[in-house]
Amino acid sequence: MWITGGTRGIGLAVARALVAAGARVLLTGRDAVTAAEAAAALTAAQPVGDAIGLAADVRDPASLRAAVAAATGRFGRLDALIANAGVGRMAPIQDLSEDDWREVIDTNLTGAYHSVRAALDALVASGGTIVTIGSLAGAHAFAGGAAYNASKFGLLGFGEAIMQDLRELGVRVATVMPGSVATGFSRGGGDDGWKLQAEDVAEAVAFVLRNPGRALPSRIELRPARRRPPGGG
Repeated sequence: MWITGGTRGIGLAVARALVAAGARVLLTGRDAVTAAEAAAALTAAQPVGDAIGLAADVRDPASLRAAVAAATGRFGRLDALIANAGVGRMAPIQDLSEDDWREVIDTNLTGAYHSVRAALDALVASGGTIVTIGSLAGAHAFAGGAAYNASKFGLLGFGEAIMQDLRELGVRVATVMPGSVATGFSRGGGDDGWKLQAEDVAEAVAFVLRNPGRALPSRIELRPARRRPPGGG
């Protein structure tokens, strides 16, 4: 199984849950040392499962193809892609630079496309699963989120379209859409106690992966059980 953006936050929580369940996991991030250290820590902490960590940038298709080749060479197959890599650059449109816009769209949306294309042959061969990590921001816009909202609205449409493309090839596609997660990624500060934890999102991903092959939970919206407190982060 391959997790992009797997060295921290939601991606690392997903990797931890899958390795603990006995999966063999490739986690990728932009920094080779961080990826290798994260994979080594996961493998050392679990009596089952296996993990390798490699540098790969979702904006660079060649690096993604190389990572997939390394994973299939070690594990023999690829059963799932969790397209998690993402960045956030929050600013009102009058302050949103072209560089920030491009980084968000190229990472969050085009990066998912590159990841799917890199993994697709291996996933068709295994009858695998693609899980895109979207956001409730992909259905509900907010002020200051022009780039982020656009990327996540696009990711939802991308996921639903490729689900239609790939279901007859035996590849299932699902989108998990969490609300505010206490990872340091979301907007604001203050008390994060009301927010989802990265492990909650990991459990939703695990649910998709262990669902019987005849069923497809194609979209999961995941909200904090509690409302955001007045003045909360």
